[in-house]
This record gives sequence, C-alpha cells and structure tokens, in this order.
Amino acid sequence: MNPAPESASSSSSPPPSAGAARARSVLVLLGLLAVVFAVAGLGGLATSHGVGDWYPALNKPAWTPPSWLFGPVWTLLYAFMALVAWRVWRLPASAAERAPLLRRWWTQLVLNGAWSWAFFHFRSPAAGLAVIGPLLLVIGSMQPRLARADRPSALLWTPYVLWVAFASCLNLAIWNRN
Repeated sequence: MNPAPESASSSSSPPPSAGAARARSVLVLLGLLAVVFAVAGLGGLATSHGVGDWYPALNKPAWTPPSWLFGPVWTLLYAFMALVAWRVWRLPASAAERAPLLRRWWTQLVLNGAWSWAFFHFRSPAAGLAVIGPLLLVIGSMQPRLARADRPSALLWTPYVLWVAFASCLNLAIWNRN
C-alpha cells in the first residue's frame, strides 16, 4: 500500500461542486445588479436637483424624448449592464478579453454615474459633454471586444451604446442651444 497518493490528494483543495459554483454565480449576478442600481440611485439623486425646474426650462430640440421614457429605458439598460458584466465575469479567467473588459465595464459605470452629477446636479450641459464623450468612447470600444468574447453580451450592450450615442447628441444640442 502506497500512502503518498492519498496524502497528496487530501492536501489539495477539492474542486468546487456544481451547486457551489452556481450559487457563487448567482451571488455575483445579484451583486452586479445591486451595484448598477446603486449607481442608478445616485444618478437619480443628482438628477432630482435639476429635473424639476432647470431641465424643463432649457431650450431643447424637438426630438427630445418625453420625460416619462427615461426611467424605463435606463432601468432596462442598467439591467443589461449587469448581465453583460456577469457574462464577461463567467468567461474563463484565461480569456484574453475578460480582464480588460471588466476594467472598462467599471470605468463606464463610474462615467455613467458621473454624467448625472455633471449635467443635472451642476446644471451644466458643458460638464455633461465632458463626461458623456469619454463614456461613449469607452462603451463603444467595448462593443467589438464583446462581440469577440461573448456574442450575447455584445447584443445586450448594443442598446446601451445606441442610447448613449443618442444622449450625446441630445446633450450637445442642449449645450449648443443654451
């Protein structure tokens, strides 16, 4: 009887069970949802400082969406953001795009939250442009990387890129008119 193989196997940690891995994955998804909706809440706090009196008084283009549309759109986009981060997190750690995508994801989340403060809280379309421009660059640069790493993530990310591109045009038009 050779005790070496037995002691070697008992000293290494066993691989996580499928149930434990699944539970961890669900917890990560819930954590990401909590983070994005916390950022949304902070953005809503900033927005409340200007949406009541300042924003309605601005000269806006005719193609400005109705106010009631922003809440549902952003709710969906924030949910998609969390799903994309979760899907990327689930990629193998060795996947070349995983770490750079997650770094960009956190960067875009900070910029996304900062935009509400720049535009609404400080009542500055110029400051909003200074934030939304880099935000659009970051999320736009993520799109082809997501397409290579995880096609469903790229599809979930597309509405966000399109909405922020539209919001950038709107921000620019408001800055130009005011």
